[in-house]
Amino acid sequence: MTDIHKIAESPTYQKLVKTRSAFGWILTFVMMWIYFGFIYLVAFRKDLMSMKLGTGVMTLSIPLGIGVIIFTVMLTGFYVSRANNEFDKLTAKIKDENK
Repeated sequence: MTDIHKIAESPTYQKLVKTRSAFGWILTFVMMWIYFGFIYLVAFRKDLMSMKLGTGVMTLSIPLGIGVIIFTVMLTGFYVSRANNEFDKLTAKIKDENK
């Protein structure tokens, strides 16, 4: 059996692939929900998005747009944190099992 097949059949590798893939899809759907929710508001709730905040020229769409960007950065940080802690440990375990 080749190393590739040995690794592919490893329970640790299968756990890594399943966990990382599921986590990636969850984050993808969360980000799509946030992004398309913002686009929905821009397209169909112009009255809400054009609501002025205070006496200046800022509307609700500005802080919401900045919020989408900040949320994206936070989501990326969350993924990197989990990847560095959980996924890297599983990868190291797979490497150790197949020396």
